[in-house]
Amino acid sequence: MVDRGAVVKNAFSYSDAVIDALETSLSPERMATYVTHAAGDRQKAVRVYTWNTAVSAAFYGPLQGLEVALRNAMHRELSARYGTDWYDNPAAGLDLGTTTRVSAARADLRRDGYPDDPPHIVAALSFGFWVALLGPGGRLQGYGKANYDMTIWRAGVFRAFPCARLSRKAAHAPLDYLRTFRNRIAHHEPIFDRHLAADYASLLQVAGWISVETQDWIVHHSRVPRVLAQPLDDPGLLF
Repeated sequence: MVDRGAVVKNAFSYSDAVIDALETSLSPERMATYVTHAAGDRQKAVRVYTWNTAVSAAFYGPLQGLEVALRNAMHRELSARYGTDWYDNPAAGLDLGTTTRVSAARADLRRDGYPDDPPHIVAALSFGFWVALLGPGGRLQGYGKANYDMTIWRAGVFRAFPCARLSRKAAHAPLDYLRTFRNRIAHHEPIFDRHLAADYASLLQVAGWISVETQDWIVHHSRVPRVLAQPLDDPGLLF
């Protein structure tokens, strides 16, 4: 266990030279949002940046748990309807964007020497891919428009959320929001000015739709509440 008192006592020293070097490393453009928030106080800006890094790191585990649970639940239900290689089955009615992502995942696996079997394909597809399958569906190859309400949702994917009675739209909306949140974290963008407690509550709610046990596991191991409880410019924060 970290002695928090010792951490604060031995807080990192932010001299002007250190702040200059950090601003160079992180870039003035990246730091601009934090400097503005700190009303020009560069030391406070760096501390807020540190807090942003810590809370982003804390969210990584819960988001990973949600993403893996989602893709496995959806894969299970689509496999039951269309076979384990459902993404290659024309009956699934996948749109052009979806089939393009599958082709790209397959090409990447082959390039790196991995088999392009269902377990590897499923793991290679992004969070955005699975969230898109909960959308209405886009343009089909050639002509027409996919109908994911019929070929994905009603075909069985609704069973991927056994702990809630949902429409496709009701499932898609919070997951699409969490997708954009995850992407901000993945691209090291500022999230300190969001309603992070609400983001966390939404993440837990959606995880609970899939599996209450998975939700409980995330809650038990999550560092998010601990980081959110600490001041935004806490000098003793670790990441």
